[in-house]
Amino acid sequence: MNNRDLIRYVWEANLRLFDSGLVVLTWGNVSGIDRSKGVVAIKPSGVPYSRLKPSDIVVVDLDGKVIAGKLRPSSDTPTHLELYRSFPAIGGITHTHSTYATAFAQAGKEIPCLGTTHADLFFGPVPATRELSKEEVEGDYELETGRVIVERFRELDPMASPGVLVSGHGPFAWGRGPIESVETAIALETIAHMAWLSLSLNRTLRPVASYLMRKHYMRKHGPGATYGQAKRS
Repeated sequence: MNNRDLIRYVWEANLRLFDSGLVVLTWGNVSGIDRSKGVVAIKPSGVPYSRLKPSDIVVVDLDGKVIAGKLRPSSDTPTHLELYRSFPAIGGITHTHSTYATAFAQAGKEIPCLGTTHADLFFGPVPATRELSKEEVEGDYELETGRVIVERFRELDPMASPGVLVSGHGPFAWGRGPIESVETAIALETIAHMAWLSLSLNRTLRPVASYLMRKHYMRKHGPGATYGQAKRS
């Protein structure tokens, strides 16, 4: 893949994120990585989606050095880079401040798996990180945000739990590419909204039975997955 294609994919993913209604003002960003070249394309900092052009997308290496683009990359770039360095299977990352997922993040609460819609995407609850310490916030804040996410995933598979709630901040979601990461962010917000409503109706609601969660997750993501159409040879 050349940089032009990567830039185009990331630009299109950012527009899709904006069209989804998950972001207001400039509160969000999408990135994508070309692992063969070790470069990441990401939305520039503070540029309104209504004015975003492919030429505005910034390309950086995995150390954060700007390779292409005249604008400053998103302030969340160090977080994205830490996730790419630590989770080699992911190819795109979306960060939003979508209402319901952010509400859970601000409360420091994971989203329990309350039904099969959730289980279709996440194998278990949507994890929440611990709060960052004063030293972490006052130090290299965005990098430490990435590190606290990686810390939370020490015993989790980032592809089985393709998103996280950063306590006091908001959600990050990912996928095999930029567009898939946006779709994960959309699904995560929907799951959070459903959980909020379900817990409002029944405050003693417990997570769905583990065998039902496993059935729904594995039929979409397991080795014998039956969801969707078989791939043609």
